[in-house]
Amino acid sequence: MMTDLKDRAASLLDAYRHKGLKIATVESCTGGLVAALLTEISGSSAVVERGFVTYSNEAKTELVGVPSDLIAAHGAVSEPVARAMAEGALAHSYADVAVGITGVAGPTGGTAKKPVGLVHFGLARKGAETVHLERRYGDLGRESVRRRAVEDALSLLEQAIR
Repeated sequence: MMTDLKDRAASLLDAYRHKGLKIATVESCTGGLVAALLTEISGSSAVVERGFVTYSNEAKTELVGVPSDLIAAHGAVSEPVARAMAEGALAHSYADVAVGITGVAGPTGGTAKKPVGLVHFGLARKGAETVHLERRYGDLGRESVRRRAVEDALSLLEQAIR
């Protein structure tokens, strides 16, 4: 990961540590990149409670309790599933804040309704309403879509403690 992202991650961890808050991640299209970035920082164990990589639909259901009927009704890449992923990460961890990420990184897998570059985020915080963010990055290439998703996940985690 590039230095600017590591600097942001370090600042984010300091802010969470200062407030005594813990983070969980639940990642599909980013495959654990957010958790990997955060845990590159020394002392991150004081803040990063756990990370789930829920690449398959079964993992979303088994690890964080996303209802299989929700996935069947809306598809894994959808607002309801992103919200359920974040809320499920809170319910299946000791974290105070959780970010969920699901999308189509490409280059394959896109459809007319869910094109390559579509990513849905959920941000859940204890005692607060779950926030949703949708991004349509376009077909920028798999690496770029995943990096942009990591940047937006950091932004959501930053906003959660402002």
